[in-house]
Amino acid sequence: MNSPLAEQLRPQELGSVVGQDHLVSPTGFITKIIQSKKPLSIILWGPPGCGKTTIARLYAKAFALNFKNMSAIFSGIADIKKIIQDMHETPLFGKQIVLFVDEIHRFNKAQQDAFLPFVENGTIILVGATAENPSFHLNNALLSRVRVLTLNTLKEESLEILLSRYESTKKFLNLTKDARAYLLSQAQGDGRYLLNLVENIQGFQDLSPLTLEDLKTCIQKRAALFDKSGDQHYNIISAFHKAIRGSDPDASIYWLTRLLEGGEDPLFIARRLIRMASEDIGLADPQALQVAISGKQALETLGSPEGALSLAQVALYLALAPKSNALYNAYNKAKEISSETSNLPPPTIILNAPTKLMKELNYGKDYIYDHDTQNGFSGQNYFPDKMERVEFYKPKERGFEREMKKRIEYFKMLRKEILDATY
Repeated sequence: MNSPLAEQLRPQELGSVVGQDHLVSPTGFITKIIQSKKPLSIILWGPPGCGKTTIARLYAKAFALNFKNMSAIFSGIADIKKIIQDMHETPLFGKQIVLFVDEIHRFNKAQQDAFLPFVENGTIILVGATAENPSFHLNNALLSRVRVLTLNTLKEESLEILLSRYESTKKFLNLTKDARAYLLSQAQGDGRYLLNLVENIQGFQDLSPLTLEDLKTCIQKRAALFDKSGDQHYNIISAFHKAIRGSDPDASIYWLTRLLEGGEDPLFIARRLIRMASEDIGLADPQALQVAISGKQALETLGSPEGALSLAQVALYLALAPKSNALYNAYNKAKEISSETSNLPPPTIILNAPTKLMKELNYGKDYIYDHDTQNGFSGQNYFPDKMERVEFYKPKERGFEREMKKRIEYFKMLRKEILDATY
């Protein structure tokens, strides 16, 4: 049975690994580890098809160590113990092995802890591979015993090298220039997927070059690289949020379509847009919140995919709206202070007195009804008696908050005049 093309063309030396020069070049980190002749346990963190498995195998080869691999999807603690037991029972017991664990982030804490004594005493050199952020998925005890190495998505020039290797050892790819560019773009930085695409078109080539249209009929469009429960989910949501905050409508709608193409729940996006309207715009454009809420209502009315257009409308509106986090800051500061002063009651002047006892306790005494004053403003204190006045809301000189700032200054002036007149 023929092995997959990606396996046939797997590099046999570190120098042949593409796109990861910071690790495998003569001055790369992994090269330096090998030169030190002291193998370290490492975690290879990078996207699919960037060379994690290849590097793990060549790492073991460089130290002339046995290579064992396991997948966290199909393995557990029993498998780890079995590997260690087999080592004890072999005549060469005492020699280290490189244990490669693919998808290591899928192991739970107990399973990760099972590695600790063997990594600690050097029985195994652990090489884990993950596409998820190790900081979030690996426990601190394991992280403290390994080095995390980041691998890059393969750039177009690296993918082109892979195509050239295929052509030099297998068969020339008879593609037009546009078709070749499209083939590279469809790989989306994944070398393994690129070679899988090449396998798909091998049977379609004849004497005539494959055109762009020919190629599109031969290969299927790749599903978006998106995992609703993984780092990619949070990274793209973060990019979407920051593009809107950064007033970039084009980047905003790009990341929106990335979310939708990846299968994100449109209602989740709608809720995030409502949050952004308050967090990043606030009263700089009071209409932003209503636009966001209306967008969610339109989505619920139309459903998907028709309702997605309303999300695009909201995203563009928010991106181009004046920005202010004054409301967000005021809320957080007030929340912090209120938790520290939760024991303080409201001032008695603003307490209602529906009973005789409350009146005897001076509830509501000397309260001034603001509408009865000349300016509709009494200037009385509404903070607790034993608490100094705090200025939470500090509007920006942007958008409608310019008007809010004028109003604050106006009431501040009236308050001072009333205070001065009192004394």
